[in-house]
Amino acid sequence: MCQLLGMNCNTPTDVTFSFTGFAQRAGHTGDHCDGWGIAFFEDKGVRHFVDHERAVDSPIAELIRRYPIKSCNVISHIRKATQGVVGLQNCHPFVRELWGRYWVFAHNGDLKDFRPRLHSHFRPVGTTDSEHAFCWIMQELAKSHAGVPSIAELTITLRDLAARIAPYGTFNFLLSNGQALWAHASTHLYYVERRHPFGHVHLSDEDLSLDFSQETQETDEVVVIATSPLTTNEVWTAFAHGELVVFADGRRLTT
Repeated sequence: MCQLLGMNCNTPTDVTFSFTGFAQRAGHTGDHCDGWGIAFFEDKGVRHFVDHERAVDSPIAELIRRYPIKSCNVISHIRKATQGVVGLQNCHPFVRELWGRYWVFAHNGDLKDFRPRLHSHFRPVGTTDSEHAFCWIMQELAKSHAGVPSIAELTITLRDLAARIAPYGTFNFLLSNGQALWAHASTHLYYVERRHPFGHVHLSDEDLSLDFSQETQETDEVVVIATSPLTTNEVWTAFAHGELVVFADGRRLTT
């Protein structure tokens, strides 16, 4: 299975520390070596990087580790291929436009025989079950709402769509439109909330620590989501089976 990493904040924040540990799972602490990708929202724009090389030694991944791009919504993915060849076209996250905003999606899992008809302009470029599911979600969102819906309305629709896909296999995913970040768990997915008072945090995949109190303001609020906990000295909350959660401004929303 693949690995997911997401971040949602109330102020633009860099994901360098978390990504440094996350990338170790692509060859050092894990065998997820079939490509990787990351997308950062900046206002309505998206910086999108993918590579079919291992994240642990990809020159593009090294750029991300050295250049602290700041964003309020970030989605990253490390691939272990189950469907589709190893190639750029099959690297997550995938990006599409809807209602004048970019949408970013990444999936961990394996969907068997999920190939519903796609009859709108959303079409997969690659051959993965993940991208087909994303295109179908975009299609169904466009059909379900005549105009731009609220975060709460989107959450209700996405909860229904996720429940319709999940019976086909493992469906852990992250989705964002730059306003919020949605996360759905079929199996393993965790999140941690960071806010004042910040302290020292130690990575689980690399011998590296960071004192967030030196890097943050008292008003900062950050949520990090991952397939498995990225740190050893924080309390990570497990998602329930079949749970879809939305995060905005660094907090879990109740919907």
